[in-house]
Amino acid sequence: MATLKDIATEAGVSLATVSRVLNDDPTLSVKEETKRRIFEIAEKLEYKTSSSKKSPLAKKQNHHFIAVYNYKQEAEVNDPYYLSIRHGIETQCEKLGIELTNCYNSEISTVSNKITGVLLVGRSQTATLEKIEKMTDNICYVDFSEANSEFDSVDIDLARISKEITDFFIAQEYQRIGFIGGQDEPNTADIREVAFAEYGQLKGVVSLDDVYRGEFTSSSGYTLAKEMLAKPDYPRALFIASDSIAIGVLRAIHEHGLNIPDDIALISVNDIPTAKFTFPSLSTVRIHSEMMGIQGVNLLVEKVRDGRALPLQVYVPSKLKLRDTTK
Repeated sequence: MATLKDIATEAGVSLATVSRVLNDDPTLSVKEETKRRIFEIAEKLEYKTSSSKKSPLAKKQNHHFIAVYNYKQEAEVNDPYYLSIRHGIETQCEKLGIELTNCYNSEISTVSNKITGVLLVGRSQTATLEKIEKMTDNICYVDFSEANSEFDSVDIDLARISKEITDFFIAQEYQRIGFIGGQDEPNTADIREVAFAEYGQLKGVVSLDDVYRGEFTSSSGYTLAKEMLAKPDYPRALFIASDSIAIGVLRAIHEHGLNIPDDIALISVNDIPTAKFTFPSLSTVRIHSEMMGIQGVNLLVEKVRDGRALPLQVYVPSKLKLRDTTK
């Protein structure tokens, strides 16, 4: 009788890859051509699994997940970054046949079916978390992480991004770098702002007088940039917390009659679809926000399937995309 090793040898892949493909592991990243070849070889060799050897946990499970977005739905209109996260969650749930209920502004809808997993998108209030813990212990943070948390998380290393942008401007010999950002909670600095201020002060290129905080919207970016440019002196390099904020900043700079990037340069974060079509096109850090949603779903499925107890922290990679707002 054919074994997994026989299939792996003929397919030219590892034993683990064959096992994960035949068990339809949603977390496996492999070419469709490879998957097809493995299935064809398994069929040719008449490989069969023994259902009698399967434990109850190995049987297919019907899932119903709740995605709790800790912001209002209008945020998706103001910033496509949030829309992309939801799209990743929804497409992966559809792909895996998982029932999904979306809830906005931390308001959890009453659902009749048993909940097998919850995705918490963004920072959650204690009351929200306490309510969710009564439903299930299979919880995954998305676009947020917390040290020593007992739950899984999928996030971006925003502190590293802040340092990367600061180092880029320092390498271009800028002596003074400003920041225009937003806030998820009233009067609370975003991690980008905290990391930028601490690292920039350490490097001697950042003053707290050059740090501006508002909302994650274009209108807020416009207002804050006008406030900054109204001063007699201002930084000639700017780190902008999001592309949506940067769009408003660009307008304010144009109205002030400055040339970008000769008079003032800027880098933002997210690389939303319109970033390459602004004038000038935005230098920005590409964040795969859709992948955060996808991997959040995968972690919930994998935790139930494998009975894993250890919480995992997954960081989705990012990449600096230099365009026309930098020299």
